[in-house]
Amino acid sequence: MQTELLYRGQGEPERRHSPPRYQGGEKGTDSPSGYYANHDLADAVNTAIFLRQPLLVMGEPGTGKTQLAHSIAWEFDLPLHKFNTKMNSAGLDLFYHYDSVLQFHDAVTLGKQYAPSKYVQYAALGRAILFSNPPERVSEFLPEKLQDSHREATQSVVLIDEIDKAPRDFPNDILAETEELKFAVRETDWDEIPSNPELPPIVVFTSNQERNLPEAFLRRCIFYYIPFPSEADLRDIVRRRLTGKHDAGIQKFLEIRQDDRLVKKPATAELISWLRVLERIGIGPSEVVEGSDRVRRTYSVLLKTKEDFERLTRMEVNAALKSS
Repeated sequence: MQTELLYRGQGEPERRHSPPRYQGGEKGTDSPSGYYANHDLADAVNTAIFLRQPLLVMGEPGTGKTQLAHSIAWEFDLPLHKFNTKMNSAGLDLFYHYDSVLQFHDAVTLGKQYAPSKYVQYAALGRAILFSNPPERVSEFLPEKLQDSHREATQSVVLIDEIDKAPRDFPNDILAETEELKFAVRETDWDEIPSNPELPPIVVFTSNQERNLPEAFLRRCIFYYIPFPSEADLRDIVRRRLTGKHDAGIQKFLEIRQDDRLVKKPATAELISWLRVLERIGIGPSEVVEGSDRVRRTYSVLLKTKEDFERLTRMEVNAALKSS
């Protein structure tokens, strides 16, 4: 029987296997150990786990939606399988891609016939379903390199990133797949591959709200909107990610965000990157407050449009001239 998981999101690992199952690879300031989830977000994650429903996370870019999935996988030490949604994504793409061209080449050009598993490349949900089963039950479906890495049945975290980029029918197309958690490789005569019901994948969808999602899809998800952090939470996030004092940089960042004329307001991810640049260059708190030329040249980390960069730079130059 599976032990019930309880996500905390406070940078404290629940357990560790040998070798570790989470292989996200984030280091330094991007490490999931520095991710902070408030109580509401942690409750949403745990609700999704308990009900075995996908978690749909929305919020402006840079607020930590993608890193949430890494944090969950890191905390529970589970494999993370990521699917990057594209404008032409289809439901089947979540499971596998079958290389019929290579199979044809082997058969016709080389006169070779290999096991179908050579031609299957499993995608995020397909891998999670396979890995939930004991190795002996799914060995015939696995290419050699996956057979070596799959040593025991395990639960997984599946990240389906930026689902709002997909065609409108894509979310509805994958409803049955994410509920039934089974699939068949249509190009073979293999039996259908089901998920182990005791180790269902933890599915996380992210959306930047570039388009509305179908109501039928929304009804089947646990929804959470990640708001921009409060000043106190922002300071806590910076403290977890960086060393040293960054009060002046945080204050300057918040002042910039208050400008409603910005085409794109900088988010938490940009703040962390900007503070790292300031630290690397050696720009201290007093220089940040004064808004020196060196500080203004770093605004390209925060501002992503020509209009925003030029307006803010012009405003700070004028303010410096008035105070001189």
